Amino acid sequence: MKKFWKNALNAVLIILISGGVAAGVTAYVMKNKEAHNTFSEEQENTFKQPVHLTSYNGVAAENTDFTYAAEKTVHAVVHIKVMSTVSVGRQYIDPFEFFFGFGDSQRPRQQQRIGSGSGVIISTDGYIITNNHVIEGADSINVTLNDKRSFNAKVIGTDPNTDIALVKIEADNLQPVAFGDSEKLKIGEWVLAVGNPFDLTSTVTAGIVSAKGRSIMTGESDKDKIMSFIQTDAAVNRGNSGGALVNTKGELVGINTAIYSQTGDFAGYSFAVPISIAGKVVNDLKQYGTVQRAMLGVMIGDPEYVAKGKDTKIKELKGAYVDDFAMRSSAKEAGIEKGDVITAVNGNRVTSTNALQEQIMKYQPGDKVKITVDRYGTQKEFTVELRNAQGNTEIMKGGDSAKILGAAFKPLTDKQKKDYGVNYGIEVNNISKGKIQDCGIRKGFVIMIVNDQKIQTPEDFYSIVDKILKGSTDEKGLLIKGFYPNTGSTRHYAIDLID
Repeated sequence: MKKFWKNALNAVLIILISGGVAAGVTAYVMKNKEAHNTFSEEQENTFKQPVHLTSYNGVAAENTDFTYAAEKTVHAVVHIKVMSTVSVGRQYIDPFEFFFGFGDSQRPRQQQRIGSGSGVIISTDGYIITNNHVIEGADSINVTLNDKRSFNAKVIGTDPNTDIALVKIEADNLQPVAFGDSEKLKIGEWVLAVGNPFDLTSTVTAGIVSAKGRSIMTGESDKDKIMSFIQTDAAVNRGNSGGALVNTKGELVGINTAIYSQTGDFAGYSFAVPISIAGKVVNDLKQYGTVQRAMLGVMIGDPEYVAKGKDTKIKELKGAYVDDFAMRSSAKEAGIEKGDVITAVNGNRVTSTNALQEQIMKYQPGDKVKITVDRYGTQKEFTVELRNAQGNTEIMKGGDSAKILGAAFKPLTDKQKKDYGVNYGIEVNNISKGKIQDCGIRKGFVIMIVNDQKIQTPEDFYSIVDKILKGSTDEKGLLIKGFYPNTGSTRHYAIDLID
């Protein structure tokens, strides 16, 4: 279980609620042309599951009989058990060993641990959505259905930035949950949390939506994290991570992720990733093998806070203040200026930096959005073409690459970079059958350089592999350089991609 500090003064924790330790504005969720469809025409739902969405034109949360929603959901929520290997004892990396690869630093003991959490079946062909922290670092993943059938699961993809992961089982007679529209949720609306707290399977609790677009502080770097949660008072505990948050119609509106607690157990507030975010993430993972992150190319802040300091001319205090621009900023090129307060995206009101993140997440690189800003009391509108982190509009495809490599990767956190003494690199998070396993790389290995290119993100690695597979480069394989954090030992591995 990961623990998150709310703040240092009262030592209140924000806690990821898995049952064990298995564990610019960046944007990526989904287009939403139709008001009640999680997946747009451009972003096709590739999962084999019914999307039955109900109109929200009436008064929200009229139905206070939860039996229908519970019956619709319990068979779609699964219990996830993971086995993982963790290092215990002192970890020390000798600088000489790190740079030159000699000797053997004090090696910690390896220990097997069992963790648990929840997941939600989202397709009839076995795709299951859960939290990244539930399956992170897992050696094996076992899924138990509500009817007591048990299956081994494989990881399709993970996204630490949203704490969302996609796994798959081979099973029949599955009952997926229908997607709802988290953007249409109203404060005070009834919701149900379904999961497996303390390994108590098929547990249903009820509460109301307490807030939307809520950010929470974690003990790690939140720089790249997506912080736009649904806050509820439905009781959730350890083991609920990855479980379903549904409305009274039995539609999935969020993935339960964290709790607000001083003790580690439920203390009144819980947080869920909106399905508008989670649905886009898993659809990208399935379709492309990696999440398509669209970016405005702006550095943002709270206008109310900024107005008290360096920019007292601000008139609009609700929105996202443009403090600066990225090097390749499509927003700047479109005419947006420092000091502008972004108030809407495609007509959808933006009242905070979190709300801006959530709106931009719906789109992919290459999409054009209308950005409304308040420029010291004057409203202006600009059309901005969103780009990816590389500064272009290409769709990044890691699907074929991920299958061939047979591994999942995650960027290093700021804390890991500090501990390891590096400023870039990705960690091998999970390994299945593929080239990574064949060449001898083990889980936990930190990849720093591939074919003389520094690797900052999994997408950087996939891009190199894709170019080789497409024949757009003379290279035929990979030369991977990195190290094992538990020993500091540097290693070189060679992989032939074109046999």
